[in-house]
Amino acid sequence: MTTLLHNRIEAGQLLASRLTGYANCPYGIVLALPRGGVPVAFEIARKLQLPLDVCLVRKLGVPGHKELAMGAIASNDVTIVNRDVVNWLHISPETIEQVAEQEKKELARRDRAYRGNRPYPEIRDRTVILVDDGIATGATMRAAIAALRQQQPKEIVVAVPVAAPSVCQELRTEVDKLICLRKPEPLHSISLWYEDFSQTTDEEVRDLLERAECELMAMK
Repeated sequence: MTTLLHNRIEAGQLLASRLTGYANCPYGIVLALPRGGVPVAFEIARKLQLPLDVCLVRKLGVPGHKELAMGAIASNDVTIVNRDVVNWLHISPETIEQVAEQEKKELARRDRAYRGNRPYPEIRDRTVILVDDGIATGATMRAAIAALRQQQPKEIVVAVPVAAPSVCQELRTEVDKLICLRKPEPLHSISLWYEDFSQTTDEEVRDLLERAECELMAMK
C-alpha cells in the first residue's frame, strides 16, 4: 500500500532530499505551479538555497466537471489540449476557446497578485526545477513545460510528490529529468494521497514567495 504524504510541506522536504545535487546551483531556479505547488516548492528552494518563483498555468476544466482537465494554458499563448478527454466528451473547439478566454483573465489576475511589480525571471540557459503538488492528467504540467521550452532553459527537472505511472512515463520524454515520490495505480485523485490537502490561498502564495526571497538574501 502506498504511504500517504502528511502535507505539502513534508512532500517538499522529501523531494528536496532527492534533489541535493542541485543545491547552490549558480543558474538554478525553482518554479512552482500555483497555488498548491508553491508550499512544496518553497521547501525545495529553501533546502537547495535557490530562488523561488511561480510558473503560471491554468487548467481548462470541462464545463460542469471543472476538476476534469480538457487542457491547459500558460503564458506566451501556450495552449495544450487533452485529446482523449475532448474526443471522449465530444467537446467543441468553441467550448475550449470560451473556457480558455475565462482562464486567461485568471492567469493575468494571479500574475498581478503573486508577482506584483517584480519582473518574470530570466529562464534562458538556466536549470529549472518545476514543481507541483501532484499530476493528474498531465495537461497543466505539459503547458508549463511548453511555455518554459520557448524560453530556452538549459535543463528542466520536474519534481512532484504524486502522479500516475503512465503520466510520469509520458512526461519523461518531454523533460531532462522527472522525480516523483508516489506513483499509485489507479491515482483517482491527488488529494487521496495526502493526509492534509487543504487549499492554498493567494495570501499564502505571496507570503511564501516573499519569505523565500528574504531567506535567500539573508544567506548571501
